[in-house]
Amino acid sequence: MTLPPLTDKPRLEDVARRAGVSVPTVSRVLNGRSGASRETRQAVLTAMDDLGYERPDRLSGRARGQIGIVVPDLVNPIFPAFAGAISALVAPNDYIPALCTLPGGGVTEDEYVSLLLDQGVRGLIFVCAAHADGRAGVERYHRLRARGIPFVLTNGTRTEVDAPSIANDDSMAIQTAVRHLASLGHRKIGFATGPEHFIPSRRKAEGFRAGLKQQLGVSDPAPHTAVTMFSIEGGHSAAVELLDAGHTGIVCASDVMALGAIRAARSRGLRVPEDVSVVGFDDSPLMAFTDPPLTTLRQPVTAMAEAVVQALLTELSGERVSRTEVLFESDLIVRGSTAAAPG
Repeated sequence: MTLPPLTDKPRLEDVARRAGVSVPTVSRVLNGRSGASRETRQAVLTAMDDLGYERPDRLSGRARGQIGIVVPDLVNPIFPAFAGAISALVAPNDYIPALCTLPGGGVTEDEYVSLLLDQGVRGLIFVCAAHADGRAGVERYHRLRARGIPFVLTNGTRTEVDAPSIANDDSMAIQTAVRHLASLGHRKIGFATGPEHFIPSRRKAEGFRAGLKQQLGVSDPAPHTAVTMFSIEGGHSAAVELLDAGHTGIVCASDVMALGAIRAARSRGLRVPEDVSVVGFDDSPLMAFTDPPLTTLRQPVTAMAEAVVQALLTELSGERVSRTEVLFESDLIVRGSTAAAPG
């Protein structure tokens, strides 16, 4: 459709008509307020450009500042997935994503935050960082709040911290994994998990305990649990312990641990899934292409990233987001690493 030439400066009504939205929606986009989706925002900006409507400085493509994204590492593929998804949402809102990783022996979270504050960072997103360690103090987050710096916690809710919190429902996910293995006839199901001081580990352990009770009538999960590190080597050592105890199904607290468990089974001359079934956690990239393809719990990274970024943008606009934890459900992705129990 060709619009008639405009004799005067285009009005908000003209932009709204061109974009197919309401005038209040155009106003929200112009003022950088929440309530408009990324697609709607882009449609409004395109309509403004088509009509020759001069964008305000905040919409002219000039960055409004940095958003810090703090993740534990880039080794476990779930963390690059979160970093990429969050960065892809931050940039179109005219913020520069600043990625900070926390490798052992490197720069600490507090040092990164200090550097970002020196650079005038506008907001922060913490993904399974220090807040996820139940032993870590929360004074650092109180200091951020006192300085008026908005931030969001991801996967590791701390109720004593005044900030929005987004998390995967780890407990329910592990219960789903136990139910899946029990439905395949497995009666000795083991759990390979990471250090118990991490909040996600605690929640996964709670889910395993509930799953064993509900599905197999087992009250004590301790003989069926191996605590190790969130790594391939950790998964290998945990699986050795669980296989020695006669478990035919193993639920792992991460995909990389599941890969280690499969390696351990094969080193014992066992076949996966014919002799032992293995379930991972996260559905991180490439898990559909492992040998065998990994059955796993899919953490909804994209949906969680959208919620995290929206919460931060809302706080940056001056509106307060609810402090009630927002939980996302995992989907069980059944692939080739699980099958009926042997015998």
